[in-house]
Amino acid sequence: MKDIRLQIMLWLYEGSSSLYATIFKFRKKAWGITKEEFMTYGSGTLGEALGHFYFKNGFDVMPKLENHDVFHVLTHTGTTIQEEIAMQYLLLGNGKISLYLLGMITIGTFFYPECYRLFKDAFVKGKNSQSFHRFEFQNLLEQPLDLLQSVLINNKISIIYK
Repeated sequence: MKDIRLQIMLWLYEGSSSLYATIFKFRKKAWGITKEEFMTYGSGTLGEALGHFYFKNGFDVMPKLENHDVFHVLTHTGTTIQEEIAMQYLLLGNGKISLYLLGMITIGTFFYPECYRLFKDAFVKGKNSQSFHRFEFQNLLEQPLDLLQSVLINNKISIIYK
């Protein structure tokens, strides 16, 4: 039998993700790109890596939530429920604040206190990265993934906002 914590978290996630896209992302436009179309981007690009992410995990594109999947690709964060919570910690460290994020962190930390180190490390990784949570990655799909990771995640080049 599945862990009851996992069942509750999956139920909350499945129930909230489409609601989140509808309510909180109502102004955002879906990219309108299928996972098959992502695979047509050039070798080594963010677009192609996103296509691989969808196929490897057996996911379909969730309209208006494509940037979240880019976060997984850029940061090498997995998709287990604990890793999804860690992603929220990473985004918090990166400066993102939302009701959804805070709810996931609160509930996830309560259910998985043994993952404290994973969550803390993710927060630090987000804090040490360039602020990327507001980027519109649709415009960067043709860019080399390794370059984006060097700039945004590994902090090899500083980006100055005015």
